[in-house]
Order: sequence, then structure tokens, then C-alpha cells
Amino acid sequence: MTETVDAVVVGAGHNGLVAANMLADAGWDVAVLEATGEVGGAVRSAEVTAPGFVNDLCSAFYPLSAGSPPLLALDLEAHGLRWTHAPQVVAHLFPDGRSAVISRELDLTVESLERFAPGDGKAWRHWYSEWRRLAPDLLPALLTPFPPVRAGVRLAAQAGLGGALRLGRRFLVPARVLGEELFEGDGARMLLTGLALHTDLAPDDAAGGGFGWLLAMLAQQYGFPVPVGGAQQITEALLRRFPGVVHRNAAVEEIVVGGGRALGVRCADGRLFRARRAVVADVPALPLYQDMIKPHHLPGRLLADLAGFRWDNATLKIDWALSGPVPWISPDVAGAGTVHLGADPVRYAHDIAQGRMPEEPFLLAGQMTTADATRSPRGTESMWAYTHIPRDTSAEQVTKHIDTVTETMRRHAPGFDDLILARYVAGPAELQAKNPSLVQGAINGGTAGAYQQLIWRPTPGLGRADTPIDKLYLASSSAHPGGGVHGAPGANAARAALARSRPVLGDAYRAAIDAALRRIYR
Repeated sequence: MTETVDAVVVGAGHNGLVAANMLADAGWDVAVLEATGEVGGAVRSAEVTAPGFVNDLCSAFYPLSAGSPPLLALDLEAHGLRWTHAPQVVAHLFPDGRSAVISRELDLTVESLERFAPGDGKAWRHWYSEWRRLAPDLLPALLTPFPPVRAGVRLAAQAGLGGALRLGRRFLVPARVLGEELFEGDGARMLLTGLALHTDLAPDDAAGGGFGWLLAMLAQQYGFPVPVGGAQQITEALLRRFPGVVHRNAAVEEIVVGGGRALGVRCADGRLFRARRAVVADVPALPLYQDMIKPHHLPGRLLADLAGFRWDNATLKIDWALSGPVPWISPDVAGAGTVHLGADPVRYAHDIAQGRMPEEPFLLAGQMTTADATRSPRGTESMWAYTHIPRDTSAEQVTKHIDTVTETMRRHAPGFDDLILARYVAGPAELQAKNPSLVQGAINGGTAGAYQQLIWRPTPGLGRADTPIDKLYLASSSAHPGGGVHGAPGANAARAALARSRPVLGDAYRAAIDAALRRIYR
């Protein structure tokens, strides 16, 4: 059986659904094919611990969603999505009981940081003021195809030459270095480092400072909002908005290519979907290029470059159903939706880089009922924590590390064990089983290292969604600008497909892409 549509979207993660909505808005007939029985990819929730406890299965807090131009343009609130916030945004909890807290109330953030070092609150206020001035152009510049011409020009004009150069440097320095340059106390420094560790970047890795600073400023401006009712509500809003068909359990086995163009896809069950205008792939780069496309359709240099592709670290995530609030050693942490705690980040990251399981984990924890009262019965808490671990970690090592994670929680919240009603563990194997795109528990679509960003993502190229195959577009987090729930890879792919489809101008667009790619892959 063959079905013919304007565009086939492979993968119903949020990027695939963003692309599908944008193409449908342009009047295209779009079919979305999802390999599993569940839609949403890493933006899903379910009751996996205990009845009445809603648990987000991967992503949980959404600062990038709140400020993302592609998602804002879709107006998901008009399709039932509602946001809510924890009383405080992010807290870093030190082993001695001190805590640094970002609040949406700027004065409260300033007060918290001043307790660590006089002047740090004033410095935070200064850098946030700069952010508010630049953010309207900075966010579009970060999320659009590289180079970001329009937003980049506006940003350069706003920042001035010197300001633009300093801003560019800020996005390249390590988080530890940036923290030491901007602040005197451990509070602000550790907040930046902990936020950088939301990626796979170590405190001394290039570009970590940029990620940490970006999330810190987003936290101050937008908070870390969550959807009322669970992460699944983002997916459901995208589905309600989409007028086309989503085919579940439709695993794509092959991208059908002829004459250098993507003609459609063949599913593992034999179904064929022909695409008149585009195939949009919301799948990681390696499965797309190494499994779904026959090698002779791709430049040999691209296939060779894929040997240099690097995944981000594996992930271990634990969800708990708790009978009451977490008894943190610092009461200031109780109202934070996101909490950082555990090992010294430098030692922890070094162990992972060396392929060793850390003796103590650095944990990113989420208090979901604190952020959204609908997540569990009154007086209880739906909570999770995740930590990165080396890739290729054995199942036995993962099991042992679960106890280490629990011990870390116990030290920072004495009596934590007594509150546990149920738990659910998702190691690398379980994460990939639920979502094939989370290869060995990699949640970022590939490392966020500077060598695999911009025009080097996923391999040396154009920093665009276009691929060497005409009318095939990469829309996953393996494409620029990378991981996070902002929808930019999906939006960039949709815009590229629309540009290619324009009469006459579309052919000129593709000719320019082909000319550039020939120079890259010759």
C-alpha cells in the first residue's frame, strides 16, 4: 500500500510535530510516522511510580520553551497548554547546608547571592540587565540556521562591536572560568556550573559557560515553567493543533532516494509513503545516515565524517512517589522546582570523561508537585533525579549506582528513604527502549561540545537542516542548534522545505545548497 502526501515527517518527537504543524499551516498535506506506540519522544509523562503520581519520562522543565520563537509562534496555549511555576526556580544545595537560589523575583535572587559574596547580587543584576537588552535578538540568533543573518545583524547593532566580541567569548569559555570572571562567591559560580551540567559539558569544557549563562538568564526572566498536568501536555497541544495524521507503530526502515532526491519512505511493515515535496527526519544523525539511507546515496566524505560524531553522556533517571515534601538540609531549597546537589562537579565530570563511574553523582533533581500541584495527591511529592554516567556502562554498574544516588539524596535530605512510596528507574537501556532516539541514554542528540555545534553539527556542514539529499531535512536535536525543548531544529527543517518548494526560487535555493555541499564533501 502506498500513500502519497506533500511531506512525510519521520518521528513524532516535539521537533517532528513542530515541523508538521508549520508545513500544515502552509497548506501542505503531512503524514507523521512514529516508530513506537507513543507520541512525544522525550516530551512525555505517565504514571510509572504509583497511581495518582504523574511522572515526566524525560524532559520536565522548559525555560527554552518559554522563550522559543518557534514554539511561541504556534500559540500552544490556544490549544489547551497551560504553564505553572514552582515558588523558586533553581537551587544549588551545598553539602554543608548552604544554598544559592534563583527566583523569578530578581531581588530575592540578588539577596541569595549576596549571602555568598558581597557584590555578587549587584553583578547578577548587571548581567541580567544586559540580557534583557539583548535577548530579543539573541534568542532568535541562537535558534535560527547558521549564520543568523537578520537576528545577528540586529544583535551586533544592539551590542556594538566590543559587546558582540565579549558576548561571543562568553559563549566559548568554560563554566568554571566564566563563574570566576563574573562572580566572587561560590553561590553564583555553582549555579552557572550546575546549569551547564544540564548538557554533557564539564566545568572546564569550552562553551559550558555559554550554556550555563543562557539557562541562568532564562531562569531569571521566564523561570523554569512546567505544563499543568505533565510534559505530555506539550505533546497533546501540538497534536490538537496538527490537522494531519500521525501513524503510530510505523517504524521507518528506509528513506527512498532517486535521482539524488528523497522520494518517500518505506516502513518496516512494508507500507510506503511517497513525499511530493519533503521528507523531514526527526531522528538522530547516525540512525538516519547509517541505517535509513543506502550508502551509495551519500557522499563518501560525509560517511567518513560520521566516525567523528560524538554522542552525549548516558543518563540514569529515577522517579519517586513520596509521601511528603523532601526534608532538605536547607529550608530555602523546599520551594525550588529544580535542585542541584551532590558531588564536586569537576571531579564528577572528570570521572565520566575517563569512562569511570563517579564515586558520588552530581544530581539534577525535580520537585514536580512543588511546581505543579496536579502531579500527585495533596501533601505528597512527585520527584525525580537524574545523573550522567559513562556510555557503555554495564547493567550491573547501573544497578549499583542507583544505591549511590539514593545515598546522595539521603545525605542532603535526612529521612528521604522514609518518604518513598514507590520508585521507577530508567537507565540507558530503558530510556532507549521507550524512545529509540535516546541512544544509550543520550538525551541531547549528540554532545554539546563546541566542536559539534553550529556548522559542525552533526558533522562539518552548513549549520542548516538541509542534507546532501535534495528534499531531505534533518529536524532532530542532532541538527543545529541542538538539544532542548525549543522546537528550533523542527522549525528550521520546515522553513528549509518551504524555501525549496517555491517555484523557480526553490531550484535556485537548492542549487546554492548543492554548490556549498560539493565544496564541503569533495
